[in-house]
Amino acid sequence: MCDSGGITTAVRPSADVVRRRERIAPEQLGLPGRRTPGLRREEVAQLAGVGVTWYTWLEQGRDINASEQVLQAIANTLGFDPYERAHLFTLAGVPEPVSEQECKAVTPEIHAMLEKLEPYPAAVYNARTDILAYNRAFNWLLDIDRLPFEERNSVLQCFTNPEWRTRLKDWDDSVPRAVAQLRAMMAEHVSEPAWKQLVKRLRRESPEFDALWNRHEVQPMRNLTKRIVRPQAGLLSFNYTHLWFGRHSETRMTTHVPADEETERKLRRYWS
Repeated sequence: MCDSGGITTAVRPSADVVRRRERIAPEQLGLPGRRTPGLRREEVAQLAGVGVTWYTWLEQGRDINASEQVLQAIANTLGFDPYERAHLFTLAGVPEPVSEQECKAVTPEIHAMLEKLEPYPAAVYNARTDILAYNRAFNWLLDIDRLPFEERNSVLQCFTNPEWRTRLKDWDDSVPRAVAQLRAMMAEHVSEPAWKQLVKRLRRESPEFDALWNRHEVQPMRNLTKRIVRPQAGLLSFNYTHLWFGRHSETRMTTHVPADEETERKLRRYWS
């Protein structure tokens, strides 16, 4: 058994682990491709840094113990989102880390806040810049509803979506900053597959991202001004503000308040 200490408990069967393993293509994690779909147990064990026998027993629901660190490693390897990760911890009877609790903090109350901010655009992001929630005004601004759920990542859209490039008036200035911020945030997640997969895809699909990533620049998040060109409404200027959900949270709400009276008038005229 590979157990790195901390809280331990007997793990009950979790079909989520088996289903996710069977859905992941080896190529997604940099492994050689093959005709048989899904990952093998030994591959998951190796990537998560646990013993093959121990991992097999976990899938079989044997009476074994798992620490918080081991569960985190498995969840990271299988690319669990915050909700799947929380379910795995619940099944194991292990208290979920505070950072994970706050990561899934898009509660009904947060959704209510997003709605009350209208007509001002607002959205909730995680550290990887996945768009977790947004209000109708933000959707009006950038058409998030048109994007498949798994594609709702702001950095990914900046570099792979031509329409976003057209709408972001200061693209040449803003995207180097976005890449530097992503690199800074990745320092805490450098071994996590979801982060590595995002960067690998961006480097493969966007030479511009690859060039910026190779600069190795880092920047903190700042409250600045953003200009967006919206069809029919024209140029809009916003002061945006990042609001984090807690002292240790990496989840934030970003609000967009009109930076001038013209934007205020257009927002109230065109958005409904």
